[in-house]
This record gives sequence, C-alpha cells and structure tokens, in this order.
Amino acid sequence: MTENKQPQTERSWFFKWFLNKKLPIVLLNVLLTLLIILLLTKLAWLLKPIQSLMLIVGLPIIIAGVLYYLTNPLIDWFERRWHLNRVLSITIIFILIVGLLVWGIATIIPIIQSQTTSLIDQWPSYWANIQTQTMKWFNDPAFKSIQKQLNDINTDVFSNLSSKVNKMLTSTVSHIGTAVGVVTNVVIAIVTMPFILFFMLKDGHRMKGYLLKFFPVKVRATTGKVLEEINTQVSQYIRGQLTVAFWVAVMFTVGYWIVGMKYGLTLGILAGILNLIPYLGSFLAMVPSVIIAAFISPLLLIKVLIVFAVEQTLEGRLVSPLVLGSKMAMYPVTTIIVLLASGKLFGLAGVILGIPVYAIIKILISHLFEWFKSVSGLYEQKKTHDP
Repeated sequence: MTENKQPQTERSWFFKWFLNKKLPIVLLNVLLTLLIILLLTKLAWLLKPIQSLMLIVGLPIIIAGVLYYLTNPLIDWFERRWHLNRVLSITIIFILIVGLLVWGIATIIPIIQSQTTSLIDQWPSYWANIQTQTMKWFNDPAFKSIQKQLNDINTDVFSNLSSKVNKMLTSTVSHIGTAVGVVTNVVIAIVTMPFILFFMLKDGHRMKGYLLKFFPVKVRATTGKVLEEINTQVSQYIRGQLTVAFWVAVMFTVGYWIVGMKYGLTLGILAGILNLIPYLGSFLAMVPSVIIAAFISPLLLIKVLIVFAVEQTLEGRLVSPLVLGSKMAMYPVTTIIVLLASGKLFGLAGVILGIPVYAIIKILISHLFEWFKSVSGLYEQKKTHDP
C-alpha cells in the first residue's frame, strides 16, 4: 500500500504545482521568445541599417570599453589618494596616454617598420632555402623508395600555394572598396573613441543606477547583483589578459635580444598580441620565430626553443597566477570549445571576445536557474520525520 501511495502522491503534487505555479507562464514566455526570433530571421533586411550602424559605432565603443577598464582604477586612485576632481584626473590620464602614444610612434614604430621591411625583403631567400632543403630531403637515398610520392606531394603543395596566393591577390584587388570602408571605420573609431572614453570615465560609475531604473522595483536588487558580477568578470578578464600579454611581449623581446634573434622586437610584440588568444596564442606566436630561426642556423633554432621554454615556465608559474589567479578559471576543454565556436561564427573578433561573452552568458544563465529553482520548488528537499 505504501509503495503504490507514494507515486500517486508525487504525481498529484506535480499536477497541483503545475496548475498553481508559474510553469505555464514560463513556457509561454519561452514560446513567445522563439516566435520573436523566428520573426526576426524572416525580417532580417529590416535589421541591416542597425547592423551598419553597429559596425560603425561598435568598434569605438569596444576600444573605449577596454581603455575604460584599464584606466578607471587609476582615476579612482587619484580621487581617493589625492582627492582630485574626476575631470582633472581624466585629463591627466589622457595626457599620459597621448605621451605614451607619441613616444611609441617616435621610437618603437620606426624599429618595427624597419624590421618588417627587412623581413619582407629577406623572405624570398628564406623561401628559396625551404625549397632547397626540401629537394635535398626528397633526393636523399633513404627516401628513394617513396621519392615519386614525395615529389608529387611537393609539386601539389607548391602549386596549391601558388593558386592560393593568386586567389588572395585577386580577392584583394576586387575588394578594394571594402578595404576603403574598413579604413574609414577605423578612422572614425580613432576620432570618436576619446570622446566616448571621456564620458565613460566621467559618468561610468552612475551607469548601474541609471540602468536599474528601467527594471521593476522587486527585481532591482537581483539585477544590480547580476550587473556587478558581469562588470567584475569583464574587468578582471580585460585587465588580466592585457597585463599578461604585455609581460609576454616583454619576455619574448628580451629573450630574442639575448639570443641574437633577428626581428626580435616585432616578433615579441606579435607574441604578446597573439597571447590574447588563450592556449593557442603562444603556439601561434612561435611559428614565425621557429621558421626564421630554422633557416638562419640550427644553433639559433635551439636558442629560440629555449627562450620559448623559459617564457612558458615564467608565464605559467609566475605571471598568470599572480595576475589572473583563479577568478576566471575555466576548464581547458570549455575554453577550446568556446574559441572554436566563436571563431567559426564571428572570426577574429569572436576569438578575442568569445571568453568574456561566455562569462556573461554563464552569469545570466546561473541566475535564471537560481530563479527557476526558487519559483518551481522542484529542488527543495522535504524534511523527513522519524516515526
């Protein structure tokens, strides 16, 4: 009797909860959301003006947002430590940024330009060495039994590479208009970004209170908590990744200078930029360095590999734990999946922005799940009384 009564009690409890609680309303809202998404896919042409506007406005907003998270702690420190007016603090920071830009343009940019020009001039000789070494390996007696297959592979590789280069050149020429549009967007971003950054630094601390006015009073506390978590996660990620990328660039540049690697400054800065891509960035940064070192001398290749090993050790054991800690801890598999998916959908921007967007979505979903648990009552454990 007890075994039959228990399932009936659970079923009756479920139907009672289903009728009295808010599950039908939740399901109806989900259905309406899906219908709205379907309607938007059918009316995508209406969104093209908005998309064009976002392409123009989005870049300066993103750049200003990154600089906001980097400079806002300094503004707050000036206010707390020196009791300076916020506008005056922002002016001081702007002067420092302009000074750094002028110094970089006057000192670092010419070096990078000369090294890049030299690399482009020397690349034909590197390419000739690649072909020579490849043919030597193919003609080695040890590969005599498979020499025909290797020659065929060599021919296919070089022919495919030539066709790819020709297609790329053709595509570049045919998309000059697009390139001009991209340059125009970049110029607009450079011009408008300082104004956006100024007002973000000036009134950014009021943004939370302004946004909460649009939410019902009953959910303002929870919404405020969600906004704080999102702000914390994004700020920690941006500051942490850029700080680590800076020190990676410094370590590679110093290491290449010690071992006498050509184009050391350019390759070091490239390594720092690529390090913004989690897990894959350091490997991608080593590819050009290894190729160049391999065709200069075997000894230099060994030195470059040692630099890479030392940099990875310092980054993994010292820099990343001190800067990032465990605040943005993600499983490596999750990170790789997010990078692959966001990169496939949105290209380079998706690779760079995929992790913080994933963190924001994770926060929203976790709070929605907590709300569902509190509303549904399905996760409450009933207290059992001993007979």
